[in-house]
Amino acid sequence: MIRAAIVGMGNWGHNLVSHVQGKSKHIQFVAGATRTPEKAQAFADKFQLKLFNSYEALLASDEIDAVVLATPHTLHTEQIIAAAKAGKHVFSEKPIGLDLASANAAAKACQDHGVVLSVGYNWRFQPALREIHRLIENGSLGRILHMEGNFCGPSAYRFAKGHWRHEANEGPAGGMTGRGVHVLDAMIYLSGHVEQVTAQSYRLAQDFGIDDTTSMLMRFKNGATGYLGTVIATAETWRLQVFCANGWVEVGDIEHLNTWKLKVCMIDRDNITSKPRPIEYTFDEMSTELAELEYFAQCIEADKKLVLPNGDPIHNVAVLDAINASSLTNLPVRIDS
Repeated sequence: MIRAAIVGMGNWGHNLVSHVQGKSKHIQFVAGATRTPEKAQAFADKFQLKLFNSYEALLASDEIDAVVLATPHTLHTEQIIAAAKAGKHVFSEKPIGLDLASANAAAKACQDHGVVLSVGYNWRFQPALREIHRLIENGSLGRILHMEGNFCGPSAYRFAKGHWRHEANEGPAGGMTGRGVHVLDAMIYLSGHVEQVTAQSYRLAQDFGIDDTTSMLMRFKNGATGYLGTVIATAETWRLQVFCANGWVEVGDIEHLNTWKLKVCMIDRDNITSKPRPIEYTFDEMSTELAELEYFAQCIEADKKLVLPNGDPIHNVAVLDAINASSLTNLPVRIDS
């Protein structure tokens, strides 16, 4: 049983603990650290967590095997490196860094100190997304031609002026950092690494905070193209549609933390002018938060490294970096990693 500590005990930190505690044979939360311990005491008592008054004190404890970071984006890299030096395995919420250099530094620190690093791209545990991946891998869908995605909602209105989520350095390219990277990671999972992006990003809805309307065009190294948009000043919605040579597949709804449904629509090769209706598939309900943290724990037990320099989570940051750079000029930016 991996003994984990939650670092950052806001809404998402609470969500991770509540999905795991008492439900796993591989991992349990035994401790926590937060900048506002008085606000977290009742939650800590409920889930039997020992509260530490600093991250440094938590890392010095022999009672903890791993840390789970649900902290502001700008803190991830330094917290990962500190945990690695202390010999603690690290699960970090996405992204692990806000630029390629810092993300690679975090991954290298974990590699050098022999600890497992994982990143919270929980969509990869969705049965529907895994089924899309299977249909691509076995050739049923044919070659990927193009992907379209969005991840939108009223995030810009949720936080008052002065909140860290409105700080420009915490949200490069607007909603890409908090939302869009999930869709981007799903696209990378299905189609591989991105070669080039062209982006635009603006703040239109309010007179303060990060950009609320961001969109980008992508070309993947395998030749496929893609479009991704994230608007954080509108009603909640998300969608990913993958167009292939034999048909298309689609996931998307309002809620994204539930178990998704999948639409599949295939070309009728015997009647090419027909317009077949998509078939909708459902999957057994599951928790992606529990699945990703259990997998993290199992990889610790097996000494299986998850995030390595230039792997998918690092490439995701490289693309985010390029999107931010392109949004300043609206010109294409190539990605080398």
